[in-house]
Amino acid sequence: MRAKLGIFLGAIALLIAAVPAVAHHAFAAEYDANAPVTLKGKVTKIEWTNPHTRFYIDVVDEKGNVTNWNLELASPNVLKRNGWLRTSLQIGDQVTVEGSKAKDGSKMVNARAVTLADGKKVFSGLGGTDAGNPPNPNQ
Repeated sequence: MRAKLGIFLGAIALLIAAVPAVAHHAFAAEYDANAPVTLKGKVTKIEWTNPHTRFYIDVVDEKGNVTNWNLELASPNVLKRNGWLRTSLQIGDQVTVEGSKAKDGSKMVNARAVTLADGKKVFSGLGGTDAGNPPNPNQ
């Protein structure tokens, strides 16, 4: 009886441990490289969390309608290596984002590059294609 209980509890522990690995996704599973987009808007929220930093912007279309977009970046550690600071984005900043739209049509973008409020262009570092930011000596 104890052996069965041990096996059962071990199986549960393995399943719980595997959940984060399943939750992480590949770019191609969620985003369409053939659907580039450039968005301009005001930052409404920033989440410096693993495995990906996210920020949200309100985009106003030509009719004046406001839509909130969810923008995915690399992990905080990768962003820091690429010259980002936690203060690079601030709520209320006007930014321009270049990236790829979500395949499911949701208001989500894998952000490749962000032009900050001060005009500086920074790269997300996702996929290893845009790791061109110079190191920041103030980190």
